[in-house]
This record gives sequence, structure tokens and C-alpha cells, in this order.
Amino acid sequence: MTEEIKAIDKDRPICFVVMPISDVDGYDTGHFGRVYDHLLKPAIVDAGFRPVRSDDTAKTDYIVVGVVQRVVNSEMVLCDYSARNPNVMYELGIRHAFNRPVALIRDTRTDKVFDIQGLRYTEYDSSLRIDTVQKDTARISAAIRETANAQTDGFNSVVQLAGLKTAKVPAEQEVSPDTQLVLAAIASLERRVQSSEERSASKERFFRITGSGVQLSDNDHVSVGEQIYDGPGNLIGTLVETHPFDEEILVKRQNGAIIALSAFSVRSKNLTTLPF
Repeated sequence: MTEEIKAIDKDRPICFVVMPISDVDGYDTGHFGRVYDHLLKPAIVDAGFRPVRSDDTAKTDYIVVGVVQRVVNSEMVLCDYSARNPNVMYELGIRHAFNRPVALIRDTRTDKVFDIQGLRYTEYDSSLRIDTVQKDTARISAAIRETANAQTDGFNSVVQLAGLKTAKVPAEQEVSPDTQLVLAAIASLERRVQSSEERSASKERFFRITGSGVQLSDNDHVSVGEQIYDGPGNLIGTLVETHPFDEEILVKRQNGAIIALSAFSVRSKNLTTLPF
């Protein structure tokens, strides 16, 4: 995003984006990351909201709890159910249960979903060609604004259409220190399971953790405190920690969020220290 957009982000209501995060069979590697960066973010900003996605949340949090809180509490949700991702459909169901505003989108490659086919949605071209992106950005932005302005004048979910009672958010409860420790342990287990699954799926290691930092696949070396890129010119953030046991690194993004990258993940394939 531009510096101008960054400067006004904190003053805007949040639009939480529910969409596929990992790579999906049949789509190019990193496809949905490009959808988010080049199509959805500009549309959300143009509609007057601040875009947030689940991987913008610090990895040290219990990610499922953070996602559910965002799904329920965000002023707006933009749901991209392209590829019919089960996690996306689950989160959409939660949003519908609370009858909070949600704008639905899908790409032209995705078939209709029976349970929600009666609800309005906006299509976009999955090719992401520059001419189609410009048109689709404007259409998605308009859909977000219309959904936000509809309020009680329109139906936001099948729950309301069915005449059922809307779920209510209970009074906020304080999480005890013991519970925080349990959630932290679950988050650690989640990372280890993910790392193990990635090892099973790919025997290729894209970086090696050394005593003073990380040796990347292109033989570049990055130390803690230095910036790291996902390909030339695409800054991820600053390397803050290395975890040799899990063979993963923690990177602090420009917005302050912490993300974890596994040595076996395809996301780590293009890591580099080159800013150009």
C-alpha cells in the first residue's frame, strides 16, 4: 500500500478478509496473496475501510481465537469463497450466525455453493490481468459500500432469512494467566504440527538456521535484526527470532505483526536479502 494509505489506516473501521491463505491446488503458487494485495486491499481502502487478514495477526497468538474474534467483531467482513475453502465457509457461517454485514465474492473459476447461492455476491476474474483488476476492484469496492450502508434494510445472512434468532456476543471475559499459558502451548503445538506436515509434503529445505542467523537457498545470509524479502523488492519484514528445533523463523512485518516461516514451506522458496 502507499504511504498515504498507511497514514490513514488506523482511523478507519476494520474490514476483515476471509479467504484462502495457503496455496490451493489448481492455482499458481502465491495466487491468493496476489489477489489480496492487488485486488482486495485497494477495493477495501477505496470503500473507506482498513484491510486486515488473519496472517496480519501475530503468530504468537492462538490464531483460531484471533480469527474468530475478528470474524465476529470487525465492522465489515469481505469473504472470498473462491476454491470453496472449508475454513472460509466455516468462518462465513460464524459471521452469518451473528448477522453482521459481510460482502461475498468469488472468482469466475469457482462453482456456486448451494447453501448461499441465494445471497448476492460479486465475481472477479482470476487471471488478475491489469484491465480486469481495475474493473473488479471498483465492483468489489461498491459491493462493500452497499453492504455497509444496507444495515437493517437488507438481509446479511441465511439466519435472518430463515427468521432465526441472531447469536449474541457474551459479555467480555478476562482470560486468566493459566488460560493464556494453555493457549500459548496450543499455538506452539500448532506450529510444530504445521512444520511436520510441511516436512512430509516437501523434502526440500529452503533455508538453514545457523548460529548467527539464516542461510537462504540462494546462499545469502540474513542475521537477526536484518530485513528479509520474498523475492527482490518485496519486503516481508525484519528477522526477529530463529527456532532451530522447529526449523522455522519469525519475521516482524512493517505493521508490527509476527509471522512464522518454515524451512520446508513454499513461502520460503524465494526468500532473499536483495531489496531490488
